Amino acid sequence: MAEPKTVSIVIVDDHAMFRRGVRAELEAAGRGVIRILAEAADVDEAVAAITAHRPDVVLLDVHLPGGGGAEVMRRAATASPDTRYLALSVSDAAEDVIGTIRGGARGYVTKTITGPELVQAIDRVSDGDAVFSPRLAGFVLDAFSGSIEVAAVDEDLDRLTEREREVMRLIARGYAYKEVAKELFISIKTVETHMSSVLRKLQLSSRHELTRWASDRRLL
Repeated sequence: MAEPKTVSIVIVDDHAMFRRGVRAELEAAGRGVIRILAEAADVDEAVAAITAHRPDVVLLDVHLPGGGGAEVMRRAATASPDTRYLALSVSDAAEDVIGTIRGGARGYVTKTITGPELVQAIDRVSDGDAVFSPRLAGFVLDAFSGSIEVAAVDEDLDRLTEREREVMRLIARGYAYKEVAKELFISIKTVETHMSSVLRKLQLSSRHELTRWASDRRLL
C-alpha cells in the first residue's frame, strides 16, 4: 500500500495570532499529511523562507508589509520555481482575487475556511489544481470573459492607498464611519480624512456614488 503523500508548506501572514491559529488547525486536521516548514510575516521573510525551504505550497496572505502577496511570488519564482501558491485572505474583493491569480497563485480561499477544507485545498493545489470558493471563482471567470474590466479596475485602485481601499470598501458596503473606525482600529476623524481622499481621487461626490462605483466593478 502506497504511503500517503505529505505536502510541505510555508505560512505567510503578518498577524502572528492568525499564523498560530492556522498552524493549530493544520496540525489537527492535517496530521501526517501537512508538514509546516516555516512561517513569515512580511515579503522579505517570505522570500527568504521559500528560498531556503522550497515548499510544495505557500499559504499566502494578499496584503503584506513590503509589497503584498504578488511581490512574494515574483521574487521567489526563480529560487523555487515548483512551489505553488494558495492565497488565504480575509478579502473577498474581485480586484484582490484577480490580481493574486494574475500574480501566479493557483487558488484563493477566504479565512472563513475550516481546517479540513484548508487541508483539502492545499492538497489539491499541490497536485496542480485550481481551488476557489464558488463566489471567488465567478470573479475569475468574469475577468477572463470580459465582464469585469480588470485594467480599468486596476487603474482606478492604483490611485488609492491600501488603507483607502479598506475604508472605501467598508463605506461602499454601508458601514457608518464609527463602524469603519472600530473595524480598522482608527479614529473617526481618520476615516473621514481617508473618505475625502477616496472621493477626490475617484472623482466622486458622495458615498451613494461610491457604492454604485464599487458595485459596478464587483468590489463589494
